[in-house]
Amino acid sequence: MTELGVGEIGVKAPRRVNKVVLYFFGALAGFLFGYDLGVISGVLLWIKKLWDLDSFARGVVSSCFAAGAMVGAVGATRMIERLGRRRSIMIGAAIFGLGTLGCVLSPAAGVFIVVRFIAGVGVGVTSATVPAYLSELAPTRIRGGLSALNQIMILVGLLVAYIIAWALSGSGDWRLMIAFGLVPAIAIVIGMPFLPETPRWLLKVGRETEARAVIRTAQGADVDVDAEVQEIRDVIKRDTEQHGRLRDLLQPWARPALIVALIVGFGEQLSGGNAVNLYAPSIFTNLGIGTSAALLASVCFGTAKLLLCVWVIFAVDRWGRRPLMLVGNLIMVGILAALAIEIMTLHASTTAAGITTLILIIAYMVGYEFASGALVWVIMSEVLPLRVRGVGMGVGAAGLWAGTFTVTLVFPVMDSGLGLSGTMWVFTAVCITLFLLVKRYVPETKGRSLEEIELDTRRRVGLQQTAVVATAAGEEATSDTATKASHENKAIV
Repeated sequence: MTELGVGEIGVKAPRRVNKVVLYFFGALAGFLFGYDLGVISGVLLWIKKLWDLDSFARGVVSSCFAAGAMVGAVGATRMIERLGRRRSIMIGAAIFGLGTLGCVLSPAAGVFIVVRFIAGVGVGVTSATVPAYLSELAPTRIRGGLSALNQIMILVGLLVAYIIAWALSGSGDWRLMIAFGLVPAIAIVIGMPFLPETPRWLLKVGRETEARAVIRTAQGADVDVDAEVQEIRDVIKRDTEQHGRLRDLLQPWARPALIVALIVGFGEQLSGGNAVNLYAPSIFTNLGIGTSAALLASVCFGTAKLLLCVWVIFAVDRWGRRPLMLVGNLIMVGILAALAIEIMTLHASTTAAGITTLILIIAYMVGYEFASGALVWVIMSEVLPLRVRGVGMGVGAAGLWAGTFTVTLVFPVMDSGLGLSGTMWVFTAVCITLFLLVKRYVPETKGRSLEEIELDTRRRVGLQQTAVVATAAGEEATSDTATKASHENKAIV
């Protein structure tokens, strides 16, 4: 067994990295998404007046980021496999930084939309990469919690953005609000070169010594490196030398995982969580709350989301993924219905309406974090087979961003046409549908290694295919026997 720091001739083994630093920098890319999502919610309060944006234009400004993220997620599918998880994260952070700098310098709405789209491309790349990076480094027993660090960093970014927007609400300096997003992007570009690549990718490209060293670095001295390497090899042996392709996701052995990834990625976004995240200050101001107070209410909202996500991370490896998703969707159904009724019955300009709405939105986020917020990346990174994990995470992330794009684009239009109450009823119906889909298709993955999940899926698919072949062969044999008997009977006659 190769010890940490000792490599084969000509191969430099990875340096020892503190686990806290490893997982912190691995998840820091999630901060980029959270910060942009939170900061644009505050920035909208100023630029909609500065550039005279109507409801559709506000939707375009908000959703162009998600549109860019869709492009980035799809483009990352090959990058993840060819360059590795670590380099892909760095490239995504650099693209985000360039787009963010463009937003700070934008002279008009058109330019702002284009450069924000570019920033979205960068986050799309990181969103397709970070969950796979974390899940492939984490020990099985705590993989769910560590993979959910990505969601924690998203919510930390969201909360920090709310706080900065509130702190700068007096000056209204929206350009400075956006500029703070450059800090984590620069930190990722500088810090990621000091972190290791994942052992699964290293083994796929034949760098076993480095893979062994990374396993010991990430999982501790008590890990059975030989067993871990052999388990990964068992899966790799079943794959061809070619990289996973988009069409491979439609094969019988990968199709069930693709369905799950799209349910938790695209479907859960239609429940309205990111619409609330993005338009929370606008919702509060529309209820008669002042700008500064609305941003402060958003800070309270963001704090509650972060605390809930931390709790879910501690619960995910004990309660399981599937039960939390089912309970979360039921909570969202109840709270969204209550929110729709509350908005219809209370006068919009009253203090009671603002306070009650804040309480209900926080309660809604309890369900959202259970059902999707803290779990979507965990489940996608767990169910996708190794051969197509890179391309699968890209497609799953693209689906997630497609859902985010749809919701953030149409929310202002729905709010203008149906009213906030009618919009909440639409989201209620979506959550009912999601509950049924999760119950039907999403498996439980708690306490199982990534290789066990994949091998079990392939084994079950193989048995089903064998049964089908056997049935077809039996029917053909029966048909041949019947035909032969018929011919014999005619000969006797």
